[in-house]
Amino acid sequence: MKSLQFSAFGNAADVIEVADIAEPNLQAGEVLAAVEYAPINPSELLMIRGFYGVKPPLPAPLGQEGVARVVALGQGVANLKVGDRVSVPWGNPVWRERVVLKSAGLVPVPASADPQQVSMARTNSPTAGILLQAFSDLKQGDWIVQNAGNSGVGRNVIAFAREWGIKTVNLVRRDELVAELQAAGGDLVLVDGPGVAKQVEQATGGAKIRLAFDGVAGEATGSLTAILAPGGKLVFYAGMSGKPSAVNAGQVIFKNISLVGFWLGNPAWSSSPKVAEHVATAVRLIDEGKLKVPVAAVYPLTAAKEAIAHAQRGGKILFKPTGSGVVE
Repeated sequence: MKSLQFSAFGNAADVIEVADIAEPNLQAGEVLAAVEYAPINPSELLMIRGFYGVKPPLPAPLGQEGVARVVALGQGVANLKVGDRVSVPWGNPVWRERVVLKSAGLVPVPASADPQQVSMARTNSPTAGILLQAFSDLKQGDWIVQNAGNSGVGRNVIAFAREWGIKTVNLVRRDELVAELQAAGGDLVLVDGPGVAKQVEQATGGAKIRLAFDGVAGEATGSLTAILAPGGKLVFYAGMSGKPSAVNAGQVIFKNISLVGFWLGNPAWSSSPKVAEHVATAVRLIDEGKLKVPVAAVYPLTAAKEAIAHAQRGGKILFKPTGSGVVE
């Protein structure tokens, strides 16, 4: 069967390989599943370049999350049946046609839930849920602020926060995203730039915002520290700008702002039962039409280099490993 891998660190579009690997063997308590969709995440592109927090031994398989249909059952599997759709847990490379999964803990996904959206529920959704719950004791009506509001994590934060009665300030970098994120449920959507902190103060009636999520870094970090109330906390979870964070030391010192980091891959988080809980919430919100991350294009594995190049230009890209070979 076909699988994607890389044998050297470098630009993903240059080093990614389409390999033919042996069909996986099915053991007791396992299921064989055909991968329907699997997204390309920024963290995967960083890992291929060797810039991620961990470096896998090479050659390394790829794909952090996806959605798949069960095609065969191992001995003793009673919680699933052939034809069930499942969200693939972390630790199972899914940029391939088929994958073997341990059946324990797998729950069928509703047939009515959009499989493309479900394929993205294992990384961004628990990240959003944990960000909202683990770093501050938020109550209904409280505000948070985030940049990267249009990202996968950002849209999950909006959907989860709305579900839990939390209000969101969402900073974006393009005017055309304002109405789009408002329609997605963002309470306040503003283009980041000079004076944005004053705009937030006026629009929220001077709300004391004590929690911020930074997925951009660079100069965007300064906007978040300017918006945060005294005693607030800024959580870094990504750095899409590729630049060091420009933090105003005076704001951090005199407002007593705490700076912390979050990585879902940290065992302290990845092993938490909250991950499965937040994935289940995301699947329900997807099924109810309350959570949607726009998909720019869908590619077969055989067009891996084109898919990677598209992802590097921007937009959410999915692989369709069991597809027809036609770009959608």
